[in-house]
Amino acid sequence: MSKIIITCAVTGSIHTPSMSPYLPVTAEEITTHAIGAAEAGASILHLHARDPATGQPSAEVNHFMGFLPRLKQATEAVLNISTGGSAVMTLDQRLAAPKRAEPEMCSLNMGTMNFALYPAADRITEWKHDWEEPFLRGSDDLVFKNTPRDIARILTEMGEERGARFEFECYDVSHLYMLRHFVDRGLVKAPVFVQFVFGVLGGIGPDPENLMHMKMIADKLFGSDYAFSVLAAGRHQMPLVTMGATMGGHVRVGLEDSLTIARGQLARTNAEQVTKIRRIVEDLGRTVATPEEARAMLDLKGGDRTAI
Repeated sequence: MSKIIITCAVTGSIHTPSMSPYLPVTAEEITTHAIGAAEAGASILHLHARDPATGQPSAEVNHFMGFLPRLKQATEAVLNISTGGSAVMTLDQRLAAPKRAEPEMCSLNMGTMNFALYPAADRITEWKHDWEEPFLRGSDDLVFKNTPRDIARILTEMGEERGARFEFECYDVSHLYMLRHFVDRGLVKAPVFVQFVFGVLGGIGPDPENLMHMKMIADKLFGSDYAFSVLAAGRHQMPLVTMGATMGGHVRVGLEDSLTIARGQLARTNAEQVTKIRRIVEDLGRTVATPEEARAMLDLKGGDRTAI
């Protein structure tokens, strides 16, 4: 229970530039934020790309390669590339950059789900880009698609063929059972790294009782063959990840998940959030894992075996 992995999700695909002037968009900004987060104690960097001209989520390989080699050179952190991308991308688009980079780790959403972002549009009065408002408001009819066939393809192409391990993102209890299904099929092998996701409209709510229930079901399904981490959206971020740390879990923070550092106060960098959660977990008696310790805990192949 003592060693704790801090993951930092640097930019994501949910928040838009009008929500915060500090959201990293360009390769330079993503690089600077990610290096700062690693220096603050994040051993895993969860990475998406954006179009530098518009801030729009991007699946373009060249946008990822604008920062991946620089991060590999500048930090020892594990580079974890999203296979979720954005709900408006096809699976082929979402897999283009991970297949090119062959990273140590990828994220993998464990089911198809509603992904509703539209309430956020009502809180924005000035828009930086024309795409943002239609994207947010249109999410009342948006489905993120990851069928069992999609999941099997990702596990095969990224896991079996390229040696990546996974951050299994579970937005609901049903996703834990889907993950168990793939363990039973032999496509997922221990140690299993489960990311409990709370607070996305369409997934499980950010209630402490739900965290306890997710942990109980995961214990039932995976026994001692898994480790869990916790992330929560927006204002629920720090309370729920702190609770997860007290329960023996790992933690994820970052501007993908929350734009604030305190109530009503925007975080200027990802490193601010990493620094805050590091202080909290160390006060709880946990020791922050180094990147090499995280690699050993999760049985990763090593940065020297990637194509970055």
